[in-house]
Order: sequence, then structure tokens, then C-alpha cells
Amino acid sequence: MNLKQITFLLIGFIIVSSISCEQTKPKDLLNQLEEIPGVSVKKIAGDTIFLEYYELYFTQDLDHLNPKAGTFQQRVLLGHQSFDQPMVVELEGYKIWSDKAGELSKLLNANQLTIEHRYFKNSMPDSLDWQYLNIQQAATDQHVIIQALQKIYPGKWISTGISKGGQTTIFHRYFYPDDVDVSVPYVAPLNLAREDKRIHEHLATVGSKETRGQIYQFQLACFKNKTKLLPLADAYAKEKNYSFSMGLERALDLSILEYPFAHWQWGGIDSIPDNNANSQELSEHLFKVSSIDFFDVSSIKRLLPFYHQALSEIGMYSYEVAPFKQYLNDEKDITFDFTFPNEPIRKFDASSMIKINKWLQTDAEKILFIYGENDTWSATAVDLKGNEKCKKFVNPKGSHKTRINSFPLEMKKEIVSTLEEWLNVQLSVNNEQ
Repeated sequence: MNLKQITFLLIGFIIVSSISCEQTKPKDLLNQLEEIPGVSVKKIAGDTIFLEYYELYFTQDLDHLNPKAGTFQQRVLLGHQSFDQPMVVELEGYKIWSDKAGELSKLLNANQLTIEHRYFKNSMPDSLDWQYLNIQQAATDQHVIIQALQKIYPGKWISTGISKGGQTTIFHRYFYPDDVDVSVPYVAPLNLAREDKRIHEHLATVGSKETRGQIYQFQLACFKNKTKLLPLADAYAKEKNYSFSMGLERALDLSILEYPFAHWQWGGIDSIPDNNANSQELSEHLFKVSSIDFFDVSSIKRLLPFYHQALSEIGMYSYEVAPFKQYLNDEKDITFDFTFPNEPIRKFDASSMIKINKWLQTDAEKILFIYGENDTWSATAVDLKGNEKCKKFVNPKGSHKTRINSFPLEMKKEIVSTLEEWLNVQLSVNNEQ
């Protein structure tokens, strides 16, 4: 074989090797995402903790039991670190609030998938047909998305969510227990009635007797000075461009009734004004803790999907009338039916919550629950009873803002140790309090 023949052979080998390497080279993430059926993908700027960030829209069946009912687009965010890292899937109970990495994603140095809940913000069907807004339909949305992405990310999967997102995490795991390896719901209530009375019981016993007395006296002062508070509330509403279909006075009444719930939910803001406070001081504190915008027309409209779910399937609370009856015209506790003023009262079906409650106490596994002791929503926290396959941690005096890093160090270590055992990983504990 002469030199010319050898040269041609070498060139041929190099070309064949190059083609072979190109054929076996893994596709990049964007290509893999674009190959998912019914998905549109766009690379965007997100949290810089991730190497790549994408916005996806999944075409979902409005009714997963009847594809003929139509479809809608569901928004999803994907923060990519590595195909070898775990995936934390943030299940939102409402819209997507942020593109930032969550606590678990940082702890696990994980990829993060954030799924907007159906009927909220960018994941809203063209027609709000409420019959398709229920926990099973939403869980199936999440199942479809998770199944698609698991073909790309083969590692451990952890689902999580906060508040209603925590509820969503529980519900998804109930219907699809094998979709993920571990779940971490934060501050997630499990209401067993349309207006769960355990919330009233919590408000009657939480914290110290002295603080509860201060709260009652503050509410009483607000009602006694309502004629002085109304013009202040009116000016505040005009400044913020709020409007109230129920009327300003009714919105003010509800803000006062909401106050203890909000106080304990968020851990209190500033000191509670005493009996010597003037109307300006009363109104400023009231609107800081229990803002009147909760009852604003646009705020209620944005949350109508939540109120529908609360009043039909996942439960809510009511406002106690008895302590302030002389200042109100109501004979019964006030429910959140006021959010649908022109519609028939929704019929509540507790069967799903009752089944899920039983499942949590018997068959559920590797779900780690995070709660704050004082948080009003902890009144209806999950009760695991004898199920040792799951764990529940309650942060002493913690509020609805409780996270793993909120706990005392020894409790934090126990939480992290549980995640290490369940996920077969080693993690470092942040010693900061």
C-alpha cells in the first residue's frame, strides 16, 4: 500500500469517526424539549443559579377523561443544572410567583420545574367552565408534565409546594404516588369541611391569653370607631384604586373579622395598638395586617379559581359573628360565598379530602410535612396518626412563612437527615438561624 492509499484511508477513518461521534452525541436540552409532543419552548433569562432556563407551554386536555372537551395551554418553567442532578418540581397552587430557585432546589443543587396551576394567570382556559377545576384534573396536568420531563431527567424527583401549593403537592401524590420519590409540602392545610371549625378552635387557643386578649380588644376598638375608620378606609381605597362590590362598609367589617387569622398566619406585624390608639393608628395597623384589598373586586377576581375550589372541594374558613354581633347585621357566621355574589351557593363535597386524609394516615410514604406552630392554617394541618412512613415537623411559634431554614438547628438537622435517608444523598446544613 503506497503513501497516497494510506492517506485516503486515514481521511476516510477520520470522516467516519466524526460522523459516528456526531450520531452518538447526546442531544442538547433544547432539542429534547422541542421533541415533546404538544409543547412550545422558549429559552429565557431566569434565576442565574441555573445554567439554562426555559419557559414551556404544554397543551393540556381540559378534561383528561374526555379529550373532546377541548384544550388549554399550561405554563411551566424549567431551570437546568445537570441531567445527573435531582429534579425539584414546584407545584403551584395559584399562578407562578417567581422564577427563583426554591429552598429545596438550593439545598439539593437540583434542577427545578415550576408548574402553574390550571385556571390561573397564563394557564387559564378560554372559557372558565368550573366543572373542570378539581384536584384530580389538576393532578393529571402535573402527571402529564412530570412524565414527559422524566424521559430527560432520570434522577431523583422531589415534589414540593407552599400553602395551596402544598395542598396541590399532597393531592398530586395521592392520585399519582409513583411520579416522584419524595414530597415536601410546606404549611399545607387539609380541611375536612367547607368551613372547618378547627380554625376557630385554633384562634381561641393559639399563643398567649394576653395576646389573644389584645387582638380582641383591637377588633372591638375598630368596630366601636367604625364611623371614624370609614372615611380613612375610603381615602385609602381611592389612593390604591380599590373598589368593593359588597360596599366599603362591608369590606371594612370583613377586614376587622379577618384580623386574627392574618395576625397568626403571618406572625404578627408590629405591636397591637392599645385602647388609647386613635382612629389613624387603628386604621394603619389594620390595613398593614389585614389589608382591605383582600376584598377588592380585582383581587377577588384573580382568586376566583381558588374560591371555587375552596367552596366546592378543598375547604375554607368562616368569620365568627358572635363576638361582635352588636356591630353586625348577620345572624350566622360569614362564609366566602360573597366571592360569587351572582351565582348559586356551591355545594361542597368532602369525600376527596376524607379519602386523602385516610390515605395519609395509612398508605402514604416519604412525604415530609413542614408547619409553623402559630400559623392559622396549622389548625387543619395533616394528622399522620400512626403512619411512620411519613414525617411531620412543626416549627415552634412559626408562622405561614416557615421554611426548613426557619427551624431550630437540631430540628433542621433531623429534617435534612430524613431527606438524606429517603433520597440516598448527603446534604450540608445551614447553621444560620
